[in-house]
Amino acid sequence: MERKQVLIVDDDTRNIFALKAVLDSRSIPYLSAASGTEALQLLSADDHHVGVVLMDIMMPDMDGYETISALRAMPRNSQLPVIAVTAKAMLGDREKCLEAGADNYISKPIDVDELLVQLQQYLSR
Repeated sequence: MERKQVLIVDDDTRNIFALKAVLDSRSIPYLSAASGTEALQLLSADDHHVGVVLMDIMMPDMDGYETISALRAMPRNSQLPVIAVTAKAMLGDREKCLEAGADNYISKPIDVDELLVQLQQYLSR
């Protein structure tokens, strides 16, 4: 059985690079997408074993809220865990992410230990 991968969705290549470095340090396999549209295309393919999505919220064109909603509308991905990863850390932002369908929330700058705990929780299912 193939190991579950993490799908990183972020329009900023610096954020993708930083998250990839964390995942590489723990030998966690990953894919990345630079937009919500690209993420949905990857998730609609049958050949990826994504176990959790790290979703940036503030992206152009299709933001993280819209992407999560579209992901939830895909029957095969309706239960896929999504962790919102965002710089939006104001009062109510966590709740807005959860209402949009995210399973969890982590604010930038990322606490690596917290991220790894959340990833382990979802990848061990």
